[in-house]
Amino acid sequence: MYDLNLAMHVLEQIHTSTQIILDRFEPVSSVNDFTSSPAGMEKLDSICMQLIAIGESLKNLDKITRGELLKQYPQIDWRKAKGLTEP
Repeated sequence: MYDLNLAMHVLEQIHTSTQIILDRFEPVSSVNDFTSSPAGMEKLDSICMQLIAIGESLKNLDKITRGELLKQYPQIDWRKAKGLTEP
């Protein structure tokens, strides 16, 4: 068995990151909202950092759960989801 409290903490971090992404995307209606200003580029950078945090958290979750949790959801391509850490 794995540390359930630690796994829950990592899941909470992932949830927080997804909420931040959704909040930051809300006012975005086109690519130009990102590329037309320095503020837009900063928003894009901050969203990318949250995606990287999610990828790292998924890797940690897989380690913490000794590979037991993610394999219960084979319909998700976890390799790609964890690969969000790659630039």
